Amino acid sequence: MVEEMGQAIWELKAAHYVRDEHGGVTFSSNHDLLRSQAATWHDYVSVWLAPAAVAPPADRIPNMYRRELAAWDKHAVEIGEIVAGLLSEGLGLDPKRLKELSLFETRIFGGMFYPYCPQPDLTVGLSDHTDPGVLTILLPNQVWGLQVMHGEKWVDANPLPGGLIFNIGDFLEIVSNGEYRSVQHRVLANSHKEPRVSIVHWFDVGNWGDSDEHGPLPELISQEKPARYRRFTKKEYVENFYSKGLDSKSLVEKLRL
Repeated sequence: MVEEMGQAIWELKAAHYVRDEHGGVTFSSNHDLLRSQAATWHDYVSVWLAPAAVAPPADRIPNMYRRELAAWDKHAVEIGEIVAGLLSEGLGLDPKRLKELSLFETRIFGGMFYPYCPQPDLTVGLSDHTDPGVLTILLPNQVWGLQVMHGEKWVDANPLPGGLIFNIGDFLEIVSNGEYRSVQHRVLANSHKEPRVSIVHWFDVGNWGDSDEHGPLPELISQEKPARYRRFTKKEYVENFYSKGLDSKSLVEKLRL
């Protein structure tokens, strides 16, 4: 019975195991395995939900969570828009400013699964990095493992029942001219018998043509607060992420003036 269940799970995973990360549905272990210097201890499933050009047909999304994903996406969009308004106001801008810039139009769902690791001192669950996009919403289960860099030290970000975690991404740090800072974080290898599971929603920029550029918002630049980052193209942004494994604030450091 156990073997049959294991075979069924393997077949379900295999049907979605691809290394193309640019759209549709992806299942993999270590999504950056072919670019990273070391393997980490997790499985990963992603579904591109928007824009429509990269979203998969509904029947490509595994049936076991198709309905739940649609419901989760609806609520994630609602709370994402609320937070976007608050972030805009925090910059002294109109509450709709970040949304009007289409900074929340690309949405990617991620399911992160961290199984028990028998030797957690030899690896990590997820490498030290910052998120490249605009905003990340994270819903973890109650198995700890997430750490954030505070000053020069790693600090445990222990889960709260029913609580959501919001991560500022590199893109938002740049367009806010450094008023918001992307958070450096990692996940330790899971030493608990119970698996660690995280549900993630990434919000990223949309309507970005090949010749378009992004950089600090003009209304946030002044003689007293000059631009801290240069403008950059979609090609630079995409190549920076897909040419390497997860790492720390490499995009921010490359664009810093």
